[in-house]
Amino acid sequence: MGLTEWAYSLSESLLSDPLPRRWAHSLGVAKRARSLGPILEDDAKLLEAAAVLHDIGYAPTIATTGFHPLDGARFLRDHEEADERVVRLVAHHSCALLEAEERGLRQELEGEFELERPDLVDALLYCDMTTTPDGTQTTPAERLDEIVQRYGPDTIVGRFIQRAGPEIHAASKRVEERLAQVTPGGQPM
Repeated sequence: MGLTEWAYSLSESLLSDPLPRRWAHSLGVAKRARSLGPILEDDAKLLEAAAVLHDIGYAPTIATTGFHPLDGARFLRDHEEADERVVRLVAHHSCALLEAEERGLRQELEGEFELERPDLVDALLYCDMTTTPDGTQTTPAERLDEIVQRYGPDTIVGRFIQRAGPEIHAASKRVEERLAQVTPGGQPM
């Protein structure tokens, strides 16, 4: 079984029954990752695997700290099938260091998991922040607003996502600029 097939199977086994909406989101993020193939070349499958796995830390069977990037990465680290780069992308997806800071877990996250290449971190962030909770496409601005509304502006997630907003917009712009150089109209296909 290849990396992406393994990733889809694992993510489905952890999310589809207990968290069907999270599973739909993960499938949407993976679909978005596939659309970035033209700018990722050899790393396209790696990003797709990380995309479908990025939220497994929400699965009730593995959630231990309540911080899903850390829980998901720790779980993956213990699986020999998991690619180390996928583990790092899951650990650091979508400005996770800022949320870790809000939760008092930044040192743990930084100490346990190195950062992956910035272009791949940007790509996964873009895929996550342009996909709704139901798996459909959206804009980064709409996604940020949705997260603040869902969690509340004064919660850990609300505070973190507001702090992360400028970086989310900057990363999305970097990805869109790269897409514009290789795809007609600069849009994912």
